[in-house]
Amino acid sequence: QVQLEESGGGFVQAGGWLRLSCVFSANTNTMAWYRQVPGKQRELVAGLISDGSSKYADSVKGRFAIFRDIAKHTVYLQMNSLKPEDTAVYFCNTDPRVGMYPGRWWGQGTQVTVSS
Repeated sequence: QVQLEESGGGFVQAGGWLRLSCVFSANTNTMAWYRQVPGKQRELVAGLISDGSSKYADSVKGRFAIFRDIAKHTVYLQMNSLKPEDTAVYFCNTDPRVGMYPGRWWGQGTQVTVSS
């Protein structure tokens, strides 16, 4: 089992930025960030696999970036030019299988609130 610990959520004004971090208890092959707002399904925001390939939701392309520090067992989500519609609970997700979305394990979630 892989344990995940997220941090970095908070409150920011539109146009600002935040960086989310997710520390894994072990290195893994598929890492992703999802988000969810009340009444809606959880959606994939960004994903990264161990060969460096990444994918993004259309709504965040050009504004968000997912990257990792292998030595620290950490994946990051850099969120720039934030918009009020980015407000959500963000979840880290992972799986040992390459390209598995969603993966088997989830973090507890961190709230991101963007004010207009």
